[in-house]
Amino acid sequence: MAAPIIELKDVVKRYGALTAVDGLSLAIAPGSFTALLGGSGSGKTTALKTINGLIIPDGGEVRIDGRPASGEAGWALRRRIGYVFQEIGLFPHMTVAENIAIAPRLAGWDKPEMAARVAELLKLVDLPGDIGARLPAALSGGQRQRVGVARALAAKPAIMLMDEPFGALDPVTRDALGRDYRALHERLGLTTVMVTHDVWEALLLTDRIVVLDRGKVLADATPASLLAGHDDPRVQALMETPRRQAERVRALAGGAPG
Repeated sequence: MAAPIIELKDVVKRYGALTAVDGLSLAIAPGSFTALLGGSGSGKTTALKTINGLIIPDGGEVRIDGRPASGEAGWALRRRIGYVFQEIGLFPHMTVAENIAIAPRLAGWDKPEMAARVAELLKLVDLPGDIGARLPAALSGGQRQRVGVARALAAKPAIMLMDEPFGALDPVTRDALGRDYRALHERLGLTTVMVTHDVWEALLLTDRIVVLDRGKVLADATPASLLAGHDDPRVQALMETPRRQAERVRALAGGAPG
């Protein structure tokens, strides 16, 4: 079995009297696609941000490639870990190409190399090449999110962190972009950790689901295993939600006029 590329060992993070992450331990294998699933306040975003040093744990240890994350400057760690989040955070005064090229520019790439990488990434995320000259305000929500994915991939990271990346999109765009990202994950051999509160998204996109509640792990298994049943009633209720929704849709379709 391959050594984990990401390890969280007894990680604790507190905000005053609130314990957001409570002794969390996870080992994530290279090439895997893992969902951190849970409701608001479950600790999933806090846990995710300890991986790239945006949040420093109060206890425990985070290791990347077998080395303590605390032994590396945060900015250096984040340059080699892609990060995509719901708000996207594109700089409005910079073109799409300039936004994508931020990490390569900071890493000292020359202009021809950056231009080639931007062109490659636009194609990779299924955007036309001429979009690189536009400002973010001229793009649709789905296009902006694709640019966000391209920017996160620009420095060729092995790890991608995604925090509710498709949550603000309409259902059709969200489904298409989710499937496209999954294909990119496979094609590039990425290790992806995605925060989501959407059970359907976790079931359909990922290989492994870690259900969190109050900073602790309630369940850690494959989607198929969790759908088959779980001893914890909270996890079971979570997995029953998409099943009930599917049954209601089938009932509606069965009652529709021919």
